[in-house]
Formats: sequence, C-alpha cells, structure tokens
Amino acid sequence: MQVIELIARLIDLRSFANLWYWIALAVVWSSASHWVLGVPWDMVGRARRKGGESAEDLVAMARLNARRLNRIRRDAGFSMAMSIPFLLSFLAITGFFYGSETAQAITLLLAPLMIVFGISLRLAQRLEAAIEAGAGADVVISALARHRISVQAVGVLAIVIASLWGMFQNLSYHQMI
Repeated sequence: MQVIELIARLIDLRSFANLWYWIALAVVWSSASHWVLGVPWDMVGRARRKGGESAEDLVAMARLNARRLNRIRRDAGFSMAMSIPFLLSFLAITGFFYGSETAQAITLLLAPLMIVFGISLRLAQRLEAAIEAGAGADVVISALARHRISVQAVGVLAIVIASLWGMFQNLSYHQMI
C-alpha cells in the first residue's frame, strides 16, 4: 500500500499540481501573443522592416482576418453573448463555490482569453473600417502592435493570478495531508 501511495503522490493529477496545466497555460499565452488578430507577429515585423510587398501582404491578411472576426460577430454574436458568460459563470461557480480544482483551472485559463477575444473583436471592427477607408500598412502595424501589448498585458496578469491561486491550492492541499 505504501508504494501505491508514493506513486499517487508523485503523479498527482490535481490541476494546479499537474505540469501539463502549466505547459498548456504557457502555450496558450505564447500563441495568443504571437497570432495577433490571426496575423503572425513575424509577418508584422517583416512588413515593418521591409515594407513593399510584405506590407501589402500584411494589410491583406489583416483585412481578411478582421472581416472573418466581424462576420463571426454578426452571425453568431448573440449566441456567443449568451453562451460564453453562461459557460464561464458555470465554471466559476463550480470551481470557486463548489471547490472543483479542474473548473478553477479552466476558468483561470478561459476567462482572460475571452477578454482577449473581446478586445480582438473591437479591433477587428475598427481595423476593417480603417482599411476600407484606405489606411496604409503603418496604421495596421501600429494597431496590431498596440493590440499585442494589450494581449501580453492580459496574459501576464492571467499567468500571475493563476500562479498565485495554484500555489495557494497546492500549499493548502499539502497542509491537509
């Protein structure tokens, strides 16, 4: 019985004690700050450095992704406005009121992503209008750069909060043992 208890302590499948949760958190925020409004950040850097055809490609890709997000907002906006808060509140209540650590972990991952999704929708609306009005690559580059800083700020705050909550959960769990 002691060997099984030792293995169970080593593997520990609780969310905040699991290495895979922290890897997923890092990958999610790394991807979110690399793919700014669906445009890879290296494309923004290349357009900033080289201009010309790279800048035209950036504007075209930003226009396509802004249109795509605006179409999603128009077509599914109402259902998303109803279902996303329901899902997040369900997860938050299940996690923080009823004590499900998995629901807590998912809430701490999804809630900040929904903030990023909201600011991305707002940027998509403004960017599509600006591009259709004839804005150049410099406007698109600066808008995407500001948006990336916003995404990174939300990501840093989300990682800090998840880390603090995870440490609290792990310390309180080990005190109960």
